[in-house]
Amino acid sequence: MSRKLENKVAVITGATSGMALATAKLFVAQGAYVYITGRRQEQLDAAVADIGSNVTGVQGDTGNLADLDRLFETVKQAHGRIDVLYASAGIGHWNEPVATISPEEYDRVFDVNVKGTLFTVQKALPLLNDGASIIMTGSIASMKGLPGMGVYSASKAALRSFARTWTLELQPRKIRVNVISPGSIDTATFDGVPQETRDIFTSKIPMGRFGESEEIASTALFLASADSSYITGIELFVDGGLAQI
Repeated sequence: MSRKLENKVAVITGATSGMALATAKLFVAQGAYVYITGRRQEQLDAAVADIGSNVTGVQGDTGNLADLDRLFETVKQAHGRIDVLYASAGIGHWNEPVATISPEEYDRVFDVNVKGTLFTVQKALPLLNDGASIIMTGSIASMKGLPGMGVYSASKAALRSFARTWTLELQPRKIRVNVISPGSIDTATFDGVPQETRDIFTSKIPMGRFGESEEIASTALFLASADSSYITGIELFVDGGLAQI
């Protein structure tokens, strides 16, 4: 059976752990050469070693435009093109209600989740092949009211809006733009969360369990490959039904 990303070049931001790291592994297994980014060099080196081959790690913060320039210059020098761009880097917060949210916290979240994603895509455009696939990581928070998470939720709703606009703007180049919106996924985000709290989360999920990083990876592979050749502008929820009923 042929591999779905044979000879493709993919860039995945924020891929040192969890969903994005699982995606990088799957993309390599499916024939791609993958560039990954991370803010901490030690974690980035560990992720590159974990993936094992056909991967380059570029240290950088997605919210830092100079770091993005360095990322894409590295890709340009080595491969000269991008077939799949997965803008996955993001940060969140748990308990920042409207009454106490600070300008600094707002800037922290929007600089990475919104500004970082916007300029990741913009700076990648000269390298993106016609017919390329752009994927962004959204969240079910974009459509659910989650107390204490208003700024994070708004940042993810912005990505959904970007996808609609960019689908039309990039249509002449046949570049597809889609969003994956995970629900509760069993990643390091939930490390240290009491079992009682996890049980409450689980009770609200129609499928009765947390998702796995590999389930996000397989969804990303679908959107990255020709399997989704007639799909663009969508927000694909991978949430066990949590935001759907």
